[in-house]
Amino acid sequence: MATVALSMIVRDAEGDLPRCLESARGAVDEMVLADTGSKDATLRIAREFGARTLEIPWENDFARARNRALEALNTNWVLVLDADEVLDPQAGPEIRRLIQGSQAGGFQVTIRNYVADPHERLWGVPAKPNDGRLPAAREFPAYLEHENVRLFRRHPDIYFVGRVHESTGWRIRQTGAKLGKAGFLIHHFGMIADAASRARKNALYRDLGRLKVQEMPQNAQAHFELGLLELDHFQEWEQASRCFERACELNPQMGVAWFCGGVAQLKLGNLAAAVERFRAAHAGGYSSPESQELSGDTLYNLGHFTAAAASYRRARNLAGESHHVRSKLGLALVRAGATADGLRHLRAAILSEPSRAENHDRLIQAEVWLSHLEQAARAAEEKLTCTAAEAADYLRAASICAKLKHYAHASALLQQGLSRFPGAASLLAALGELEEKARR
Repeated sequence: MATVALSMIVRDAEGDLPRCLESARGAVDEMVLADTGSKDATLRIAREFGARTLEIPWENDFARARNRALEALNTNWVLVLDADEVLDPQAGPEIRRLIQGSQAGGFQVTIRNYVADPHERLWGVPAKPNDGRLPAAREFPAYLEHENVRLFRRHPDIYFVGRVHESTGWRIRQTGAKLGKAGFLIHHFGMIADAASRARKNALYRDLGRLKVQEMPQNAQAHFELGLLELDHFQEWEQASRCFERACELNPQMGVAWFCGGVAQLKLGNLAAAVERFRAAHAGGYSSPESQELSGDTLYNLGHFTAAAASYRRARNLAGESHHVRSKLGLALVRAGATADGLRHLRAAILSEPSRAENHDRLIQAEVWLSHLEQAARAAEEKLTCTAAEAADYLRAASICAKLKHYAHASALLQQGLSRFPGAASLLAALGELEEKARR
């Protein structure tokens, strides 16, 4: 008879723990929590839910703590959760189905990481709109997904590896056992914690990540994980770049490391180096809407307009219709000489998303570059009516009109701008210049 235990390590988790344990207790045969030094009611709450508890020292090593927790189990399968996670309500029957007679050593589980900003990305992959599957998460607009081994066979050869971002997956593969894909979800709320909590967690993870790469210098994943922290949370572009370079040296097929290395090079202003890394990412099988779009942006800024247009087309194919990418495609095509096709894309992007300011900016830029000043003037005024225009937008519209020697209209546009932005120095100066021309 296959049995499964919930195994957790916890510390000062009284705020999150009741929801987590309530979600899991109907799906497991036992619950064992290893506490690493709580000062709050964590242990009492765990015992109220019928969990067995043990107290262990914290030794700056998540894998060691989790392995200590595994030693206390009586079952032949293990389910792992963190206190800020919730097991999906539909998971129980699926877990039972997976472990009955399975030959797998473990299962990758999809984890939904809820976010407050729908534009968040994880490894270049955009957040997905929240479908409301979990009532407790309906207030959050979106989630990011990743996979981790959270259900695995209890066996002496299967244990956690890695001081931080620890996993049993590596050991499962080393034993020659299969690693399957689970059909249930885990819901994670850690990414919507308060800023101070996230900062403390990131600082701890960076310290442990540095120790991890010292202990596992030949492990590409360890270098990659540290690079992500340096890139995303500490803005240490040089450090991040070195981490990604080492990951790619150790595993040249690690496409996501090449992509992140390209992002780091962009932050450093090394456009040619960024393009090389994006190409390596795509050659390694990592191609996301963001990777293709960033590749297009970099190629455009290098003046490689035809190649940029090709990248934008690939981004659109991967993401479906993206009006801002269509706008970028249009500008790249205009600069590459495909004027009619480019203008068509630019105008279509504005029709589809008229309130997006940068779509208007690209059309204005294209018309000015083509010396179509009448069309550029119309595009600049259209932006004033369709978007939350700024003082600079009124100045640009007036400047184009002035180039056409439509001085009265240029003056009227500046007056409109001043009615919205009284005292704007740039508008006052431009108006003074126009009045001086009129007096001459």
